[in-house]
Formats: sequence, structure tokens, C-alpha cells
Amino acid sequence: MAQTWNPEQYEKFSDHRRRPFADLTARVAASSPEIVVDLGCGSGAPTLALSRRWPRARVVGVDSSPEMLDQARRNDSAERVEWVCADVESWDPARLGAPIDVIISNSLLQWVPSHPRLIPGWITSLAPGGWFAMQVPGNFNAPSHTLLREVATTSPRAAEILPRLGRGEAVSEPAVYLFLLAGLGCDVDTWETTYQQVLDPGALQGEPVLEWTKGTALLPVFEVLTDDGERADFVASYGKALSQAYPRQTFGTVFPFRRIFAVARKRQ
Repeated sequence: MAQTWNPEQYEKFSDHRRRPFADLTARVAASSPEIVVDLGCGSGAPTLALSRRWPRARVVGVDSSPEMLDQARRNDSAERVEWVCADVESWDPARLGAPIDVIISNSLLQWVPSHPRLIPGWITSLAPGGWFAMQVPGNFNAPSHTLLREVATTSPRAAEILPRLGRGEAVSEPAVYLFLLAGLGCDVDTWETTYQQVLDPGALQGEPVLEWTKGTALLPVFEVLTDDGERADFVASYGKALSQAYPRQTFGTVFPFRRIFAVARKRQ
């Protein structure tokens, strides 16, 4: 079941969330692409940044969340981007009618366990010299996730929640993406970065890591716990555990976040 995304909640930490996108796309050296696709475009701000970077390109944003795409269309007053509602597993690049010059996938593929099987088709859809760039979280063994699974095991709805959480199996190590993409005829750059994120320096939020996870990791839980009381009990237990794992400092709450990057250029 697809998660119901809340654009306002997700954007509470927009600066932190957009930094990996900037670091990823900085390694994409396309000069004048004709077709640029952003898979998992969300509420559209990074996609619009791509349209400004390449003003002559046809830019397409693909996302499975109607809520996120509604926000993206509101952000795109000039109607610069083609916004497409589609699941990434069913999206067909052939519908664009021409080879693609750049495919970006930022913080999406952790939700798509089948993505290693999808990547070869995306590389095939690239024009010679085209670019594929992806970034995924690599923090599934961090307290933010291990504590979520621990709290879920104590829930009366554990049997429904736990299968939705997974254990990060969908995300591989950088070397796996290196070998996969190199084997598909690409020149590849892979790396990882752990951002030492300082959340809520003004102490305006009770538990900033909880606020962060409400926009992402908690979504599968919320799909199950639709009753307000059940949801509140779960969030209270999880928030208490997070406050111990990520104690507030005088300058804010430190939330380390590991991310995995891969940028590939299809050989001519």
C-alpha cells in the first residue's frame, strides 16, 4: 500500500533534505540535456531547480503521491515541469518518445525493493552519454529505525506494522551500485556521506527527530494505526525512546544521517 505523504510535514526540514540532492546533482555534468526526469519528485522544489539549471530541457517529475504532486503543481506557477502521477515500478520511459539525457532519483529507491531490477531498463532508456544519478538513505541501522522496530514489536498491531517497516534490505552498499552500473556500460562514481545534522537549534519542537520521522519512516505505521488513540500511544512511546537516543544539546539536536550516492554516465 502506498504511503499518504504530507508535504507540509516533509518540508519542515527542507534545508537538510535538499542538501543531498544538491550534492548528488553537482556530480552530473550534463551541459545541455533535452529530456530530464526526476523520479520521486515529491513536492517539486528540487525538480524546479533542475528546470532552472537546464532551462531549455523538457523536465518531467514523476511521483506516486497525489498529495505531493498537487503541491508541486502549486509551486510550478510557470508550468515549467510535466508532473506525472505514476508508481516508479510501472513508469515506462518509452512514453517520453525519445532517449532521456538525465534521470535523477533522490531519496526514493529505499521504498522500492525491486529497484536493482529496474535500473538496467533506465540505463537502456538513456541516450549515449546520458546520466543516471541516485541517492538513498543508508541509516536503517541507526537508532531512529531500530527503535521504531522495537516499539512496533510491543504494539497490539505488531503483526501488521512490522512487515511494512523492513530492515533496510532495499538499500545496497555503494560498491553494489558501482558493480551494477559499471556492468551496464557506465562510468560510475559512488560514495557515501554521513551528515551531522543539527535539528531545531531554536528549541521550537518538542522532539525534532520524531518530527523528522513523521514525514518519512513513520508513514507505514500511520497507514496501519488510523485510530487517533492508537497512533498517539505509539508516537508517545517512540518519541520517548528517541529523546533518549538523541538528547537535545544547547545548540540543537544532533541527528547523524548516512546517505549513499551513485552517479553513472552511459558510455558513448
